[in-house]
Amino acid sequence: MPPTQLPAQPGSSSLSQPDYWWFRARTDLLHVVFGPYLGTPRRTLDVGSADAPSVGWMRGDHPSVTLDLFPDGLVPGEGVCGSAEALPFADGAFDVAAAFDVVEHCEDDALAVSELARVLAPGGRMLLSVPAYQWAWSDHDVRAGHHRRYTRPRLERLVEGAGLTVARSTYAFGAVFPLFVAERARRRLQARGGQQPQSRLPQVSPRADRVLMGLSRLDHRLLRKRDLPFGSSIFVAAVKPGP
Repeated sequence: MPPTQLPAQPGSSSLSQPDYWWFRARTDLLHVVFGPYLGTPRRTLDVGSADAPSVGWMRGDHPSVTLDLFPDGLVPGEGVCGSAEALPFADGAFDVAAAFDVVEHCEDDALAVSELARVLAPGGRMLLSVPAYQWAWSDHDVRAGHHRRYTRPRLERLVEGAGLTVARSTYAFGAVFPLFVAERARRRLQARGGQQPQSRLPQVSPRADRVLMGLSRLDHRLLRKRDLPFGSSIFVAAVKPGP
């Protein structure tokens, strides 16, 4: 990845901008792809989504635990400070373990995925999302504290290497993908000119917000029936084999 002097900014941007279009759209897309794999769990684990709105669809009558490196956004009684690379839970403690835009932050992503697999009960489901394509690397990734971006085959190999079976694998944010490519090109031109964006998230007007959300709803309709061949994110659902 290209060298840069930009400092990483800890914590999720969704804590300060929960109504940003991407977080709202991601919530809908996570739900449509992963909802069928939630089932009726006895206990769920959400790693790294202390901003809660993005995983509200996972809530139910079952006990749920949220883990994050940073205390901001954690709810007393169900939130735990900790690392995805050393989960402080017993083997087989959860029926569902989710990590949405988390493993790219881990220096050892194989260890993080292995830890998620370890705390899953037999037959448990792992739900993952990550950013796509290393060629899209920019100052955004540096500010966010990413170590890498992924392709779908790379993420599938990571999951299978932890002993899980991939149940569904798809790209997401395909309808907005041309705009994503243009935005990354703009960031590169700014960097070459010595100009750096002041915000991790590109600002959008109300009109652009409506357009972006409309395009994301197209993804939502398509993802109900099929996987997408490209997009700026990757979603994978995997199952831990039974005894």
